[in-house]
Amino acid sequence: MAKCSRCRSRKAKRRCPALRSDLCPLCCGVLRDKEIRCPADCVFRARHKLYQDKRTIEKKAAPPAKTATAQDDILKDERMAWLALHIEAPLLQAGESSPSFTDADAIMALEYAKEKLERNRRLVLTVGEIQKSVNEVGEAVWTSMEDCRFEQAVILASQTAGYQTEEKTNCLDRLIAAAKSWARANESGRGYLEHLAGQFAKIRQESRKTKILTAR
Repeated sequence: MAKCSRCRSRKAKRRCPALRSDLCPLCCGVLRDKEIRCPADCVFRARHKLYQDKRTIEKKAAPPAKTATAQDDILKDERMAWLALHIEAPLLQAGESSPSFTDADAIMALEYAKEKLERNRRLVLTVGEIQKSVNEVGEAVWTSMEDCRFEQAVILASQTAGYQTEEKTNCLDRLIAAAKSWARANESGRGYLEHLAGQFAKIRQESRKTKILTAR
């Protein structure tokens, strides 16, 4: 059996469609979606994604009452909470404007935004990525995330800053996990979207209270 084209030491057991060469399983895992722009139809990428999704669901398989804790570490950080709100706002808007928009659609939009973030971080696009159809809500999530700037309570030029790619990726990962946990086994429902509606309603209510107290 031929040697891996990357490490030149282990046996090459996987054909990489992006590199058009053979890799060992270890190098495939190390390079996948990092140094290599893996095409969407790659069987090894698809298998890995299914495995990761299964692990995420198993870790987050808790009752909805506990689901909010999946975001606690983000929401405790004011800066990351601000980014999370901007990511989720387009999902809420889509859910409110279309009754047929489900949790599955919301999750797909979040994953689309994450994939686009990862694509933009790399230099080379595969044919499959170039031809990939546009997810309109995912594009709205992407635009809102890219335009998001964190502002302190007292706004100074030095206190308005954008977010690093790593911060965006981390926030998207946690929101995707939380969305899948809220959706649980029924992604065709709207459990996650109803949760969002409740969260944003509380934020609006708190905002109104703050304005009233400030006016006084």
